[in-house]
Amino acid sequence: MPDYGDMHGWHSEEFVERRDSDLPAYMGATTFAKLPLVTDIGQIAERAPDAVIVGAPLDDGTTYRPGARFGPRAIRTGNNNYSVFYSLQLGVDLFEVLDVVDAGDANIEPVWLERGYAMIYRKVRDLAATGAVPIVLGGDHGITWPSATAIAEVNDPARIGMVHFDAHADTGEVFGPIANHGSPMRKLLESGAVAGPNFVQVGLRGYWPDGETLAWMEEKGFRTHFITEIEEHGAEAVVDRAIDEALDGADAVYLSVDIDVLDPAYAPGTGTAEPGGMSTRELLRAVRRIVGAVELAGMDVVEVSPPFDHADLTAMAANRVVMEALSALAVKKRSGTAVRRSTGRVGGGS
Repeated sequence: MPDYGDMHGWHSEEFVERRDSDLPAYMGATTFAKLPLVTDIGQIAERAPDAVIVGAPLDDGTTYRPGARFGPRAIRTGNNNYSVFYSLQLGVDLFEVLDVVDAGDANIEPVWLERGYAMIYRKVRDLAATGAVPIVLGGDHGITWPSATAIAEVNDPARIGMVHFDAHADTGEVFGPIANHGSPMRKLLESGAVAGPNFVQVGLRGYWPDGETLAWMEEKGFRTHFITEIEEHGAEAVVDRAIDEALDGADAVYLSVDIDVLDPAYAPGTGTAEPGGMSTRELLRAVRRIVGAVELAGMDVVEVSPPFDHADLTAMAANRVVMEALSALAVKKRSGTAVRRSTGRVGGGS
C-alpha cells in the first residue's frame, strides 16, 4: 500500500504540532483563555495562583428567560485571542505576569436550587481559602449570594464591600425564603456578609425595584447610582464615587457584574434585558478602574444567556470583563502590590 501521507505531503516537517494554549478557543480544552485546568484544591493551594476561574452553571432561580446555566462555557470560549494576551489599554502581558488557573465548575445538579447554592458556596470558599482571588462565571445572579458569602467568610474579620453593576437592584424577596436571581443582594445584607454602607449599586434603570423596596434599601444604607446619574455626570465620575463608597470602612471589595447593566444593543443575551444601559466601553473601563483601585477579594460575572444571543456578543463582553479585571490585577502585581489574599484557611471547613 502506498504511503498516502507522503503522497499528499502530510509528513512535511513544516506542519508543527502546536500547544493547546496556542490554538483558538473553539478547539481543544474548554477553559478560560486556555488556562490550565486544576480542579484539586490541594494542587491549587500548592501552586498558589494569583487568581482562579470557577464556573457556576446554575439558572434554576431565573424568573423570566432561562439559559444562564450555559453562561460559564460561553464566557470561557467567548474570546477570539489565542497565544497573545497583551492588554493594549494597560500595557501588560497578562499571563506573563499573573498566574491564573481554571478550577472547572461547581458541582451543580439541575432542578435542585438549594443544593446548587451549597455547592457554589463550598467551591468558592475552598478556592478563596487558598489565597487566590476567585472569579466566578455565572449562572444567574442568584449565584452571588453563596459566592460572596463564601468570600466574606474566608476573609473574616476583614470587612468586604461590594460594587454591583446591574440594571436591577436584586433586593427583592420575590418567591419566598429561597433566593432567586432577584434577591441575592437582600440575602447578603440580611445575613451580614456585606454591610449596607459598603454596598454600592451602579447602572439601575427601568421599572424595578418599586418605591417600597427602594425605601427599604435606603433604610439599610445601600448606595445607589441610577443610569441617569451616568447620563448627567459621566460613567467615570460615578465609578470614582462608587469606589470611594465601597471602600468607606471596608478592607476589600467583591465586584459583581450583571451583564444586563449593558444596553441590550451590546448584550442581547441576558435573562432580564433592560433598554437604556451602559456601553461596553464604559463598563470595561469601569472594571479596570475599580480593580486597579481596590483590594479585590472576589468577583463574578452573571446572567449571560447564550440562547438569546446568536452572535455571542454577550459572552464576548463578559469574557472581556474578566480579562480587564485580570489585566488590572497584573498591573498591580507588576508594580509590586500583592494581589493574593492572606486568609490562612486553606482547605475550607464547616
